[in-house]
Order: sequence, then structure tokens, then C-alpha cells
Amino acid sequence: MSEEDHHFESKADAGASKTFPQQAGTVRKNGYIVIKGRPCKVVEVSTSKTGKHGHAKCHFVGIDIFTGKKVEDIVPSSHNCDIPHVNRTDYQLIDISEDGFVSLLTESGNTKDDLRLPTDDVLLTQIKSGFAEGKDLIVTVMSAMGEEQICALKDIGPK
Repeated sequence: MSEEDHHFESKADAGASKTFPQQAGTVRKNGYIVIKGRPCKVVEVSTSKTGKHGHAKCHFVGIDIFTGKKVEDIVPSSHNCDIPHVNRTDYQLIDISEDGFVSLLTESGNTKDDLRLPTDDVLLTQIKSGFAEGKDLIVTVMSAMGEEQICALKDIGPK
């Protein structure tokens, strides 16, 4: 045995997977699926009959949960496809910086300053106008596959 110390570079990742496998035939409308490497909400599922080579196929139409783009995929219904772990978390809005980042208050009382304002114009104007009026705003942040984005807003009254 050598007496050298071994040092490993750590990226501080617990190794939790960003996705989990699920049989394509069991994915339903309004569920989530990974299409072309992007987390998507399923808006349409159609299943074709088995052909002469024996596999029924599932045709998925999904909308990217972060960009809103429509994507499609066809998978044999017996095969596994990736399903993203999607989490929604509520934070209280503290501040909006000039460069488009928001400062949020977490449940533990810490601040979270690494999120940009949403790209959705309606939500963006609601957040900016509500904040300018001095209202207490709760934003819902959706996270999946290492990405996060503000997706909803709740007004809990004036400060």
C-alpha cells in the first residue's frame, strides 16, 4: 500500500439522477417526458397498432417547460423513456435588480439570488408592476434537469 494521499476533485453532486426511466406506454397526457434532451409537458399522446414487426409505437407531442417550444417524439411503447424530476417551490420576492435578476427569500430564511426574471411577457409585467406597487409577492419556481425558472405568481397582499 502506498502512503500517498489521494485527492479527488468533487463537483458537490450527490449523484441524484435528473431523470428516471418509465415505460413509454404508461406515459399519459399532462405528464412530463424528456424529448430531445429537454424536459417537456405532454400535451398529446397517440399509440399506433402493432405492425408486422410487433411493436406498438407511442407518438408524443410535448411543450418544453422552460422555452414553450413544441417538440415531438416517437418511441416503441415497450421501451423505456426518460421522465424528468420536476419540482415546484414557492419563494417570497424581496428585490428585483437592474440586470434582470430577482432576490428571493427561501423557507430557511436565506436569500436566493441566481434566478433571472421570466421571459414570459405577461408574467414579467405582473411581477414588475406588483413589486412597484409594494405588494408581497410569492413566486413559484419550477426546476427540472438542472434548470430553474419562475413560472407563476401569487399576491399575498400589501407589505
